[in-house]
Amino acid sequence: MLVDSHCHLNFPEFTADLDAVLARAAENGVGMMLTINTKLGEAKVLQGIADRYPQVFCSVGVHPHDAKDYVKGYEGDTLFNQIKTLAQHPKVVGIGETGLDYFYDNSPREDQIGSFSDHIRASIDLNLPLIIHTRDADDDTIACLKDVGQGKAKGVFHCFSGSTDLAQQALALGFYISFSGILTFKNAESLRQIAQEVPLNRILVETDAPFLTPVPHRGKRNEPAFTRYTAELLANLKSLSYSEIEKITTNNFFTLFEKASLPS
Repeated sequence: MLVDSHCHLNFPEFTADLDAVLARAAENGVGMMLTINTKLGEAKVLQGIADRYPQVFCSVGVHPHDAKDYVKGYEGDTLFNQIKTLAQHPKVVGIGETGLDYFYDNSPREDQIGSFSDHIRASIDLNLPLIIHTRDADDDTIACLKDVGQGKAKGVFHCFSGSTDLAQQALALGFYISFSGILTFKNAESLRQIAQEVPLNRILVETDAPFLTPVPHRGKRNEPAFTRYTAELLANLKSLSYSEIEKITTNNFFTLFEKASLPS
């Protein structure tokens, strides 16, 4: 079984055919999915999806793009407290996606850092892993994890597309690295080299669906079934069989996301 460790099943691209999407995932050996929260106002929708489908878990968090809307509080309470409250749901297994995005700067950087810091504190308090989005913000991302996390933070750098140095620093802090369909892109040779160097016990796979559709389905909507293409390429890079990379990445998922469990 494979796990799609990061997808967005509540996005409108899946409104019309979510049952069929999940059926195709199962047909392709993707037995579990983690659907990711980007706005707290949508957390209950994700929890509803997770309640409806035993193979789906979810997270709670605010994407850095939207940090400006939440950093000063949400529904009359602090962001920190709201995250902690929403994370009590039994199928919430992670905190995020959170982090810093200085490429788009859709929220002021000070708001992004404030939001990220609240997520780190909540993650430590709840003992739930962080799901980190970082783009063009390597130094501040690592600094926040060190300064606020104080060596206690754990989690994953999702959809990794950063530098070798960022990968090394993330690993040194005990974080996992998740690879998406970007790994299959023609111009991603440097990323494939990084993937070869990441230890097997720190690797996850994901789709980030409906985005970043892997080869050979470029131009189509991405969906959890396509996790297998990233896993296949990763197996080749690591000189392993598909079944080996499937077992390794799935075991890694359950090691990191301890609150998740196999559907009965």
